[in-house]
Amino acid sequence: MNISPQLLWAAGLSVYVLAVLFLTRLPYQMMVTRGMEPIRAVYYVRKMVHMLAGGMGSIMVPLVFIDPWYPLVSGLLLTLLLYFAHVSGLRFYWFQTDDNRNDVKFALMWSSSVSLLWWVLGDPWLAILPSLYMAFGDGITGIVRNAVIRKRSKNPIGNVFMLLLCAPLGWYIGAQADPSIPVWGLLSAIVATVIERYEFGPIDDNILITVAASSVLLLGSVLS
Repeated sequence: MNISPQLLWAAGLSVYVLAVLFLTRLPYQMMVTRGMEPIRAVYYVRKMVHMLAGGMGSIMVPLVFIDPWYPLVSGLLLTLLLYFAHVSGLRFYWFQTDDNRNDVKFALMWSSSVSLLWWVLGDPWLAILPSLYMAFGDGITGIVRNAVIRKRSKNPIGNVFMLLLCAPLGWYIGAQADPSIPVWGLLSAIVATVIERYEFGPIDDNILITVAASSVLLLGSVLS
């Protein structure tokens, strides 16, 4: 029986993501044991999950998949797992909180943005760009703000570091596209960085970053 290599990669990456979800309890426990407020430890660990699961998972997509169905289905299954953890009361307490379900929205936006952009643009590298902003860009904002402001905030110092990280990503990946759109890639990074500061009720920064950056990339592809 021949098993698709993509299916094996999907299974392997799913195991990796699950390992990240469970093993990040260790740094949470270390931080709390050393006297950090539990909620601050949660914010740090949440950003670790952003980068280790969402960020590294994004990078692997164009390297191992040739079909957007695999990241779509894998991401939706993760979304259901995180949602079930909330509604069942069996939360991953080291990165989930009872006052929001932003982690669920992260997984949903990851799977939908990667797959939809891949289908529309036909370029898996451009397709992962908004998710890289959401994972690494938003991740670094939270870490910097938590270290400097010492609480969850939208202080602009985080956006400075986000732009420093996302701008080169946008330019480089945009330049590799066909047609090449480095300026639009850079513009998508700027827009994602600015929009990260805002939330509108249930529409959080995970939704805004992916939708805004995706819109810029789609416009750039049409006009180039």
